[in-house]
Amino acid sequence: MRSLAAGLRLPTNALDYTILILYFAVVLGVGFAARRSVKTSLDFFLSGRSLPAWVTGLAFVAANLGALEILGMAANGAQYGVYTVHWYWVGAIPAMVFLGLVMMPFYYGSKVRSVPEFLLHRYGPSSHLLSSIIFSVASVLIAGVNLYAMAIVVEALLGWPQWVAIVVAGLFVLAYITLGGLSSAIYNEVLQFFVILAALIPLTIVGLKRVGGFGGLKDSLEASHGPNFTSAWGGTGIGSDNPLGANWLTIVLGLGFCLSFGYWTTNFAEVQRALSAKNLSAAQRTPLIAAFPKMFIPLIVVVPGLIALVLAPGIGSTKSGLQYNDAIPLLMSELLPNGVLGVAVTGLLAAFMAGMAANVSSFNTVFTNDIWRAYIRRGRADEYYLLTGRVVTAIGVVAGMGTAFIASSFSNIMNYLQTLFSFFNVPLFCVFIIGMFWRRATAPAGFWGLLSGTVAAMINYFWLYKAGVISIPSDQGANFVSAIVAFVVGGVVMVAITPFTRPKPERSLAGLVYGTTAPGVAEPAAPGDEAWYRRPALLGWGAIVLAALCYIPFSL
Repeated sequence: MRSLAAGLRLPTNALDYTILILYFAVVLGVGFAARRSVKTSLDFFLSGRSLPAWVTGLAFVAANLGALEILGMAANGAQYGVYTVHWYWVGAIPAMVFLGLVMMPFYYGSKVRSVPEFLLHRYGPSSHLLSSIIFSVASVLIAGVNLYAMAIVVEALLGWPQWVAIVVAGLFVLAYITLGGLSSAIYNEVLQFFVILAALIPLTIVGLKRVGGFGGLKDSLEASHGPNFTSAWGGTGIGSDNPLGANWLTIVLGLGFCLSFGYWTTNFAEVQRALSAKNLSAAQRTPLIAAFPKMFIPLIVVVPGLIALVLAPGIGSTKSGLQYNDAIPLLMSELLPNGVLGVAVTGLLAAFMAGMAANVSSFNTVFTNDIWRAYIRRGRADEYYLLTGRVVTAIGVVAGMGTAFIASSFSNIMNYLQTLFSFFNVPLFCVFIIGMFWRRATAPAGFWGLLSGTVAAMINYFWLYKAGVISIPSDQGANFVSAIVAFVVGGVVMVAITPFTRPKPERSLAGLVYGTTAPGVAEPAAPGDEAWYRRPALLGWGAIVLAALCYIPFSL
């Protein structure tokens, strides 16, 4: 994404800029409106646990539908073809359902304010501090990547200098989160979700019409790239060659289990939205509600990448001057008229800001509660931590601006992020899942499992793969293998250490381990909760069945 083609400059006019200005005005208005509800640190960090499920559900999916999702997955569509849908139907939906049905009762019932805080209760301060530091650093880095990606696109599409785009977007995110805390971020994410849809749906429809519909798109791609390019599972047999560089086993285990469950169940930028729900039922339904729009996102993200490949067959080659990351901007510059163009640009900016806001709001919560309050300044008044949260938000945004300028050192942002997830999220998920289902797992086992899983993934990626000790066709394939290695090594180390270390007293595990209930967290059924759409189990199984059905047309 280092440089987009100069030919992508959009013919924007006053109408397009008016739409953009109106959107930014509404964003700030939401921040000022949400400020009135922020009276305590719980209001600032978790919206006072008061939001309805439909709001947190849409915010849950919008927080993930950021710059990297839209540009990155469209780029993957252009580079890898229909294989990219695996990141959704096997790499997201099952894990989101698992989070809602299995893990949210532990998170919400234990009344923790963050994912690392759950580790504090289950394993102790060592694992808690390690995971808090790792998550804080990763959040700032990912926020910076979002800002950098946005700056590159805005520079190409609108002609703004990179530093102007970075500073302007960063200041707007800083303003509305500092004013209204998580509530402001969440309500803006709901708004951003619909703006993003308004931008991508017309782009997809016009693009499909240009290439002759789905039939014409498939025929063109098969003629130029072969039949496997338009099939989700074609050519994924063990030993077979395909553009993704992965077989069905590494797709299912590496992406579908390790990376997917590691990201969706332990990434606090997502889990924080569910923790802000008004009760346990709403918290469980948050990722389940999000799963339904999530499974249709490939139609407006991956499909445009395929369309771009047909309209610009040389995309991704040095001769064309276009990178795979240029897929969405390319379609915008060629297909959209003024007015709709303004909506599309606004949708892209909304996506960038949603991704950054999700990481900044989770960063200020983890740093304030899990590092500052827990280890540096204990026992202060609640007003002190509320002020600290606002100050840390400013620090996080400024740090994100700084990392945005160094993000250009990475040639492939999506591969880089998937590598980070295999290093950090997968070992964390391993420690979580074993601790939740095995009462005997001890604090030292949790710490060393987390550390060894991270180190093992790094060794596999940097030494075995990058040094050529083992042959893996692509970086994404290597990430899948690293994720499997991280989970297996972390689990083996935990099982090996546990018998030689002392477990926590049984009474301290209440509400933290499957089969136990913490006192006072049982939630009586509210009137109307018998409706099918309020039942997490029905929503979860419905999402799984629908995701499986989605594979059928993409596998034939």
